[in-house]
Amino acid sequence: MAIIEVKNLCKSFRIPSVKRETIREHFFSAFARTGYEELRVLDDISFEVARGETVGIVGRNGSGKSTLLRILAQIYQPDRGTVAVHAPITPILELGAGWNGELTAEDNILLTGTAMGLSLKELKSGLHEILAFAELERFANLELKHYSRGMSSRLAYSIAFQSVREILVLDEIFAVGDAAFNAKCQARYRELTAAGRTVIIVGHDLNTINDFCDRALLLEGGHIVLNDEPRRVIEAYLEMLGAA
Repeated sequence: MAIIEVKNLCKSFRIPSVKRETIREHFFSAFARTGYEELRVLDDISFEVARGETVGIVGRNGSGKSTLLRILAQIYQPDRGTVAVHAPITPILELGAGWNGELTAEDNILLTGTAMGLSLKELKSGLHEILAFAELERFANLELKHYSRGMSSRLAYSIAFQSVREILVLDEIFAVGDAAFNAKCQARYRELTAAGRTVIIVGHDLNTINDFCDRALLLEGGHIVLNDEPRRVIEAYLEMLGAA
C-alpha cells in the first residue's frame, strides 16, 4: 500500500481583485466592499508515493509546489479531494519558523524540537549531537538574535534532521550553509533514505532532483503534467523553460 495517497486535490486562494495605487483610492476603499477573485493553485492533483521512495517535485515559481507540500504537512487544508498520509511526517519547509530571538540556541532547540514531535527527554539527550551537527557548540548559550542567518539555518536543519519521522518533506533541500555543511546534510539525508525513510523534495536544483530522487513530478499551472523518472522530468522542465 502507498504511504501517501493524493486524489483529485484542489486548492484555491482568494486575492483582492481591486488595484489601488493612490492614497485617495486607499482611503475611500475603506468604505467600499472589497472584491476578491479566486486563484486556483492546485487543480485535480493525483499521485501516490510508495514506502521508502524519494519523489522530487519541480516546476516554475507559482506552479503550486510549496502549496502541495503544505497540504501534505497539514498546514493547509484542501478545498476538494483527499490526502491520506499513512505515517508520521516531518516537514522542513521554513527554516527557523518559530524562533525566539531572546532565547539561547539550547532553549530554541527545546522549543522547536517539541513542536516537531520530539520529547524533552529526547531533545536533552540529543542536545550535544544537534549542536555538533550545526557546528555551534561554542554558541549554545548565545541568544539567537545575535546569530547570523547562516548560523540560524544550520541550527534549523540540525534540529529537523534529528527529529525525522517516517516521512520527510523538504523544500529547497541543501540550500543552506557552505560546501562542507552542505555535504554533511547530504550524508545525513543518505543515511535516512538508506534506513527506509520516505522523502518528498521540492527544489530548483535539478542536479539534486536527478541524484537523489527515484521519481519526479513536473507541475505547471496547478497540474501534474509529467510523472516519470527524474531524467525525463528534468528534460521536459528545461524544454518548458526554454519555450517560455
